[in-house]
Amino acid sequence: MASQALPARGARLGRPVAPGLVPVPRQRDRDDGPAATVRAVVLALPGGDALSTRRRSPMAAAVMWPLARHLVREGAADGVAAHVVHYRFRGWNGGHAHPAEDAEWAVGEAVRRYGDVPVCLVGLDMGARAALHAAAHPAVCSVVALAPWLPPGPEPEPVKQLIGRRVMVVHGTDDETTDPELSYDLAERAKKVNREVCRFEVHTDGHGLHQHRAEVFALTADFVLGSLLDRPYARPVQDALAAPPPLGLRMPLAAGFGRSLRR
Repeated sequence: MASQALPARGARLGRPVAPGLVPVPRQRDRDDGPAATVRAVVLALPGGDALSTRRRSPMAAAVMWPLARHLVREGAADGVAAHVVHYRFRGWNGGHAHPAEDAEWAVGEAVRRYGDVPVCLVGLDMGARAALHAAAHPAVCSVVALAPWLPPGPEPEPVKQLIGRRVMVVHGTDDETTDPELSYDLAERAKKVNREVCRFEVHTDGHGLHQHRAEVFALTADFVLGSLLDRPYARPVQDALAAPPPLGLRMPLAAGFGRSLRR
């Protein structure tokens, strides 16, 4: 039986997490009022389901807001804006890879709105997989994959699109929802084609990375803002990027990371 076409529903970039920042206006849009310049954009990509054509989940999007707000607080003074992307569908849906398509669309939309700005994709669970897939867009400079959903299959996850991007994977060692060893395998393959790959292990933490949330937020902010704004990374991130496998791909996230970063 022929498969039915999926109903057309558009992805959305979502309202800006940083309401004080606005796109750089085009000449015909200029007025006498001041406008803050957006110099870099973070796109937060929520989790989802393996198979579902239901509408996007507002709960999944809400999970990304605290991290997006944290990134904006840390980077707003330097012109960093953020959006939580709303997918067309709740599921990955096999070869359709709808969230990856939506993530790539969102990068293009961010560039359309803000101009030629660097973009960092930050994804959780299925959103992390979407971020990794959408990294091929030329505006993407970096990717953060938090507890990525990487289902085993006959074909390995692609990594060539990560060449030229800075990539960080973060995974809890006690994650019972997504397999930490699969994210290690992906990071190891990515490291072979791109030296700018690191992976941190959050010991005793589960899928949501709630137990060490403050450290995960601080680590993500350090990597994202370092990548977007060309800031020096904290020493643990520098070490993880420089170390060969397995050291740089099994870097433990230290308790208290972010309280007194030494750059």
